[in-house]
Amino acid sequence: MSQSGKASIKRGKPSYFMAILGVTLVLCLFGIIGLITINSRKLIQNLKESVEVHVFLKQNVKDTARINLQNYIASKPYTKSIKYTDKETAKKEWLKSGGEDFTEFIDNSLLPPSIDFTLKNEFVDSAQLSNIQVDIAQNPNVDEVRFPNAVVGSMMKNFRAIGIVLSIVAILIALMVIILIDNTIRLAMFSNRFLIKTMQMVGATRWFIAKPLDKRAILNGAISGIIATAIVYLLLLLAENFFDGFKKLHDTNMMILLAIVLIILGIGITLFSTHRSVLKYLRMKLDDLY
Repeated sequence: MSQSGKASIKRGKPSYFMAILGVTLVLCLFGIIGLITINSRKLIQNLKESVEVHVFLKQNVKDTARINLQNYIASKPYTKSIKYTDKETAKKEWLKSGGEDFTEFIDNSLLPPSIDFTLKNEFVDSAQLSNIQVDIAQNPNVDEVRFPNAVVGSMMKNFRAIGIVLSIVAILIALMVIILIDNTIRLAMFSNRFLIKTMQMVGATRWFIAKPLDKRAILNGAISGIIATAIVYLLLLLAENFFDGFKKLHDTNMMILLAIVLIILGIGITLFSTHRSVLKYLRMKLDDLY
């Protein structure tokens, strides 16, 4: 008799393992999509910051004037990095790129000294680059300001298209994650409907019944979020070990933000779905539970 009672109590206890597993798997899917989105944005930022502007100087510019111009450009908010390329360095880069060593070309100053700088990603668009070009070209020591205008235009067009696609995919995945987690929790609570109804029938209030289940939902959501974060991070480490390019895209701050989002998402949806399911079964008649 005693063993039968213990078995009945054991069967009546809620089972959370499958709920945690289901939520973890769904959060992993969301985490992977988030990781892809983060790396894509980081890659776009790196590509934009690789755009180089060349400021070709006039012949026989004094070092003082060149240094003043270089310091002026370096002080601007759009400048990420800057360097000075003298005639000899320009010649070496020309030969390295496959150009022929025509001494008369060099003497005729077809490879002038230049100040080369890269831009911060938020300043890489055709309109801002044109303004930068006009500003620097006003300096009397500047012969020409050149940047890959066609490349930048094409780049920005493609980046806008990629951004729209990623946003749509992220929204669809987020909706799918919410629906899947909600269904997972509802199925888990379905197996506990008789326990919830029994507690109500012996006089327990709604708050008394829902409180422990809500607390457990918060714990389960947090556990699922932490496990999902760990899995996503391990996948990232594996990707970085197999592909060196992934290391350059690593963004610790964004990974921390993704981890926080996964944990909050796990807790929020799990708590909402659990509480809603509890109230649903409390409102139902006993015969409707079968």
